[in-house]
Amino acid sequence: MYHRFNEKKYPSTNIQMSIFKEHINIIKNSGYNFLDAKLLPEVFSDVKLEKKILLTIDDGYDSFYENAWPYLKENKIPFLIFISTEAIGKNGYMDWNKIKDIEQYDFVTIGNHSHSHDYLVNFSFNEFERDIIKSIEIFNSKLGYNPIFFSYPFGEWSSIQKKFISKHFDFAFGQHSGVIDLNKDKYELPRFPINEKYGDLDRFKFLVKLLPLQYKKVFPEDKLIEKNNPPEMKVEFFDEQNINNINCFSNEGKGWDNSKLEINNNILKIIFRDKFNTRRGRINCSVKDNVGWRWFGVQFVIKSIKDN
Repeated sequence: MYHRFNEKKYPSTNIQMSIFKEHINIIKNSGYNFLDAKLLPEVFSDVKLEKKILLTIDDGYDSFYENAWPYLKENKIPFLIFISTEAIGKNGYMDWNKIKDIEQYDFVTIGNHSHSHDYLVNFSFNEFERDIIKSIEIFNSKLGYNPIFFSYPFGEWSSIQKKFISKHFDFAFGQHSGVIDLNKDKYELPRFPINEKYGDLDRFKFLVKLLPLQYKKVFPEDKLIEKNNPPEMKVEFFDEQNINNINCFSNEGKGWDNSKLEINNNILKIIFRDKFNTRRGRINCSVKDNVGWRWFGVQFVIKSIKDN
């Protein structure tokens, strides 16, 4: 997941084009192909999966159009770009002419990123519904269709919001790290966020090689935490999986550290050290087997804490 390109003022969401091109070369040299997002429905119906890399870009900044788009167009590299309709044409964002320019190419897929790109978990359900419906109406008016892909702003959602999204879209992406597999929830798809801090080449090489760490279900299902902070988190794995060597890190309390784990009958219980002190509580788990490193991440939203 990328945002801005060559905008040094915003290191938390920016990547330099020289580094982005290196990322593309790493993917090409890895032997993996790029995934055209339009084929994602077929991927979920195919049990004989081939690992591919899906590039996604959020927000539709002008810096994407001016810097990354010419390179992606020249090399015909597939990508999925999520657009928030309220920002279109405003300072620093693509206008509809630019969006329509990229949309005409068959390797480009447009996604819906809400209307306001606000902290939607803070909205009442009626406000949330109006925001999403407005974005759908604008896409239908300007492009003649509403995208089948949705990206939650800031990777935040509640169960009731996710249920609404599932009625209007075929897939939805968050901002928790992980590798997509057939058992992943189509409305909680993971992505690895890439920026100046987390885009160094060694880390990127590691990410490209990662495999999915599959599981049956994560508890609690609702990722919005309003009272129970920290939540009682459990992950149910499949019977044939060996998770004895699993390792997890989480960012509660004073920050990132090893999580205390209990494993019983292929159910992993994560015992958090303290309350989450930031708006978004994150947990990343990994295990190495004879094939390679496997990874999954979960993100909770702590509603009572202001964003930081």
